[in-house]
Amino acid sequence: MSRPVRIEGLSVAYGGSRRRPAVPVLERTELDLAAGSFTALLGPSGCGKSTVLGAVAGFVRPAAGRVTVGGVPVIGPGPDRGVVFQHYALFPWRTALGNVEFALKRLGPGRAERRRRALDALAEVGLAEGAGKYPAQLSGGMQQRVALARALAAEPEVLLLDEPFGALDALTRARMQELLRRLWQRTGLTVLFVTHDIDEALALAQRVVVLGGSPGRVLADHPVPPGPVDPDLRALIASHLAMD
Repeated sequence: MSRPVRIEGLSVAYGGSRRRPAVPVLERTELDLAAGSFTALLGPSGCGKSTVLGAVAGFVRPAAGRVTVGGVPVIGPGPDRGVVFQHYALFPWRTALGNVEFALKRLGPGRAERRRRALDALAEVGLAEGAGKYPAQLSGGMQQRVALARALAAEPEVLLLDEPFGALDALTRARMQELLRRLWQRTGLTVLFVTHDIDEALALAQRVVVLGGSPGRVLADHPVPPGPVDPDLRALIASHLAMD
C-alpha cells in the first residue's frame, strides 16, 4: 500500500535569534507525489533537497505551508514513512538482524513478530544470508542494504531516500540502483529520492524535479519516459542546473 504526498507552500528557515534573523533555505515549494510514484529531487548541494525530504519525514518544521501524507498533515516522524540516508548509522555491536529488529521496537510488535519482519526485510534486499553478520563484516553496499531493510521492515507507505548511494563505488552503486528499482516495482511504494546526479535521477525515476536557488525553489519538473535515457532530456535538465 502507498499514499500520495502533497507539499503545499512549503517554506523553511534555519536558525534565528533576537540578534540574528532566521536564514530561509526553502520558499513556497509546491509538489504533489502520486501514490506509488517514483520521484527524484535533483539539485546542487545547499539548494534545499534534503530539507524537503526532512519536512516530509517530519524531521523539519515548516516556517510556512504544510506537508500531508494521504491527506493527513505531517507533524513529526511516523512509521508510514521510511527514511534511508547516505550514512548507514548502524549499531556496530548489533548484527544486521539486530539492527533491523531494534528499529521495530518502538512500533510495538512482540519479539517473534519483530524477528519475522526483520528477516523478511533482509530477504527482500537480498541479505538473508548475512543476517548474523556485524556491520564491520559487511561491505558498504551490504550495510546500505541493511539500512534499506530497516526502513522496509516498518512496512511504510512512503520511502524517502537522501543520496543513499553517494558513498558507494560505481559498480556497487549501479547494483543498489537496480535493487531499489526492483523493490519499488514489487512494493508499489511512493518514493522520493534525493540526488545531485542527473544520470542517477534519470535511471531510476518516473519524474525529475529540479531544485535550485538560495533559498531553494522548484526550477523544473520533467516526466521521464520509459526506455533508454533521452539525451535531449538530459541536456535540458543539465541546462536548468547550469542556469541556477
